[in-house]
Amino acid sequence: MRLTSANVNGIRAAARRGGLDWLRAQHADVLTLQEVRARDDQLAQVLADGGLGDWHVTSAPGRTKGHAGVAVLTRQPPLRTSTDIGPVEFSDAGRWVEVDVRGPDGPVTVISTYVHTGEARTPRQDEKMRFLDAVGSRLETLTANDGYAVLTGDLNICHSADDLKNWKGNTGKSGFLPEEQAHLDRWMAEHAYVDVHRALHGPGPGPYTWWSWRGKAFDNDAGWRIDYQFASAPLAALATRAEVGRAAAYDQRWSDHAALTVDYEITLG
Repeated sequence: MRLTSANVNGIRAAARRGGLDWLRAQHADVLTLQEVRARDDQLAQVLADGGLGDWHVTSAPGRTKGHAGVAVLTRQPPLRTSTDIGPVEFSDAGRWVEVDVRGPDGPVTVISTYVHTGEARTPRQDEKMRFLDAVGSRLETLTANDGYAVLTGDLNICHSADDLKNWKGNTGKSGFLPEEQAHLDRWMAEHAYVDVHRALHGPGPGPYTWWSWRGKAFDNDAGWRIDYQFASAPLAALATRAEVGRAAAYDQRWSDHAALTVDYEITLG
């Protein structure tokens, strides 16, 4: 199973910049998208125009036009789909979608999530923390019977200083708060999830997955690693390769994020 996750920063803008051509060339078995920023009909049209119209699409558009939105694309019809993460306040937020695909020993649950940006010491940060609480509860449920599950997406959290070039300058800011990082610690320690990218790559700094459009952040590789694949232990043990699709040059970027592709030694279908 090749799984590619990408924050597209607006699916229509990404398509105009060649993003769908890039995604199609990865030959993935499953694609997860974040910040789609499109209604279901708009997403379907863009995918069809971009040569991905024959995929099975499960999406959760954001409640506000032009914001959020996540999707999972599979080559095979999904066994189960859900956009329910639990709390009612997130029911139409466009930040969570999960799909079960058929694996050799049972279903494999693939999740696409887009976590709030947050802002320290504000209600928006409180909302982010409540969402992370809900994510942790759902992840615990999914691995109760040693199931195969993987959480992909833009978490808007750098887990450690290895994940943020200017970590000193961002101390105390949302995205690099100890209370945010503690959630990722719990997923790993209590629920046995593995940060597959970091496990395969080894210590940092980087590789980063997000750079501001402004200034020389991309050219200087002054980035953040905020896009992840957290796999349950049984699935993580089958991961063989992780690669960040960083553009070769600034003018070749099709999103402010770079996609993360992981290969797992498991056959779907």
